Amino acid sequence: MRAGFVCFVGRPNAGKSTLLNRMVGTKLAIVSDKPQTTRNRIVAVRNYGGDRPAQVVFVDTPGIHRPLHRMNVRMVDIAYESIGGVDLIGLVRDATDGLGAGDRFVLDKLERATSPVMLVLNKVDLIAKTRLLPLIDWYRQQREFAAIVPVSARTGDGVEILERAIIDQLPEGEALYPEDYLTDQPERVLAAETVREKVLQHTRAELPFTTAVVVDQFDETSDPGRVSIYCSILVERPSQKPIVIGPGGALIKQIGTEARRDLETSLGRRVYLDLHVKVRPDWRENDRLLDQAGVAPPTKPRG
Repeated sequence: MRAGFVCFVGRPNAGKSTLLNRMVGTKLAIVSDKPQTTRNRIVAVRNYGGDRPAQVVFVDTPGIHRPLHRMNVRMVDIAYESIGGVDLIGLVRDATDGLGAGDRFVLDKLERATSPVMLVLNKVDLIAKTRLLPLIDWYRQQREFAAIVPVSARTGDGVEILERAIIDQLPEGEALYPEDYLTDQPERVLAAETVREKVLQHTRAELPFTTAVVVDQFDETSDPGRVSIYCSILVERPSQKPIVIGPGGALIKQIGTEARRDLETSLGRRVYLDLHVKVRPDWRENDRLLDQAGVAPPTKPRG
């Protein structure tokens, strides 16, 4: 039996959350084509049987980037903090991106890591092998990796090879969590993130960084068999509010319908979902609103 923690890190939009969902077999992390979609650490547990029994505790983190707001500082600090104390670091890299300063920035942040690092080249279904080989050569020249594994989180290609490579790196030991444990994400957080995912999918490019979702009330007692969820969608400027609402309220209705449908599937019960859009200038700099929006501070002080 092998068991241990594996932390996925990398630049924004590398596909870490898609990979996490693929490897645990269910959707725990929201995904979109917008950078910085993941704003907090997500822990998910996968148990493997057969001739290679193992329990892998996956840790998904926000993308590593240069922070410009208090929210982003929290996100990046969480990513750095997650690197410590794990058994293996999975550096997830979008193979379709060209090499640049961001690659060196992330590698520099891993210099002090004491755990082995595995390079996971994601989105290989979108590029030719002739483009992949120079990328592998460049990374090999930068540092030693426990393994280099090309995968496609979207199609599943190479994921089984990655799982075997991860298990090989984990220490022998008993399971760290009960067999039926899946994630540390409360249902309240799942609700807020599901709504935010729909906002990301249906709004223009300027909104992803300036919107958040706060659960004002999560009521499981008023109506047996149904949960009533009341959420506020935060925007920074009055001009952004009608964008989220849409003409005649059509867009927020679509967001609510799609989010409610997904929540009923994930929660396994009927859902009443009530959404309101509120203007909160500079919420990304407000610690109280960041706490309410689920953008957690690191457990250790910065620095």
